[in-house]
Amino acid sequence: MEKNIPKPDDRSDNVEKLQDMMKNTKENMEAAEEMMAYVDENERKALKQKNARREESMSGFREEILDEAAARKNGNS
Repeated sequence: MEKNIPKPDDRSDNVEKLQDMMKNTKENMEAAEEMMAYVDENERKALKQKNARREESMSGFREEILDEAAARKNGNS
């Protein structure tokens, strides 16, 4: 029977992962903006709400990137 040994916390590439997530979110926001011209009012409202949530996520990504970059600089990666 194998024991479940937790993997060590590897934060070395968190900044890059967060930046990729932020880029993908931005691309999704732009695609939704383009789609708004072709959908009905209900779908447009849903896309606007989704983009508002995405903007909140982007704000969180920015904060996490700063935290992770500071941790990396201080040797906590």
